[in-house]
Amino acid sequence: MIYDVIIIGGGPAGLTAALYAARAGKKTLIVENYAIGGQASLTQEIENYSGIKKISGFELTENMRSQAEGFGAEFIYDNIVEISLKGQVKNIKTEYSGEFNSYNIILAMGAKARRLGLEREKQLIGNGVSYCATCDGNFFKDKTVAIVGGGDTALTDAIYLEKLAKKIYIIHRRDEYRGSIRLVEQMREYPKIEEVLDSVVTKLNGMPLESIEVLNKKTQEKREIAVDGLFIAIGQEPQTHLVKDVITLKDGYILTDESMRTNIPGVYAAGDIRYKPLRQILTATADGAIAASNL
Repeated sequence: MIYDVIIIGGGPAGLTAALYAARAGKKTLIVENYAIGGQASLTQEIENYSGIKKISGFELTENMRSQAEGFGAEFIYDNIVEISLKGQVKNIKTEYSGEFNSYNIILAMGAKARRLGLEREKQLIGNGVSYCATCDGNFFKDKTVAIVGGGDTALTDAIYLEKLAKKIYIIHRRDEYRGSIRLVEQMREYPKIEEVLDSVVTKLNGMPLESIEVLNKKTQEKREIAVDGLFIAIGQEPQTHLVKDVITLKDGYILTDESMRTNIPGVYAAGDIRYKPLRQILTATADGAIAASNL
């Protein structure tokens, strides 16, 4: 059997693509190696998905899965070990479920936020630890937060959170930021933002998060800072390892045109794996809809 489309990745982009493809009568398969919903499913509360005032990430993505499945989309939970994108019929090999063929492939594997690698970091996601200030900042209104990072994202997050939090620490491992001078100057206009330079976070305390331990790399002095939230902005890792040798990338992300087409005919990309200025659930679903509509 040859599918009309195989969608690799079961986050919001992949689920929306499956909905649009299956609803259009196309034989549709989603292959997901972990859990439906991706990073979005781990978000405790979502308040910026248009039309829905408040919903958990798990509930939203479970609704997406159920809706796609209701129109006939099939799901397989397995690791993909090899992808062949040459020719009219594409082929994927999974670790346990065998091989599958399709005329079209939508790459929706997403991008994972780079983590600090600290003990209990994963358990604290949604309980004080976040990788998206614009997604979760409103939950820390009038509270104390810290941001880890020194690039444009971290600086932008600090400026964004200044409108919400009562106190903000920005922690960077060097004495100079990697982000733009303009953003640094803008950030320093706000007295509630305190810079903690030459420092790294070494420990997370409490459940939910109550404080962080910070080590100054130059003086070796340790400091405990009481915080309600920690935003980690040290970059993302697009999950392109299976296709990086054949798909055109920019800064590690997949380049597409406005129809989500890649450089290979019949291969599309959608969601956070794609090179674009904004990575949100709403933009991921839009990508998925566009990709499936252009099959």
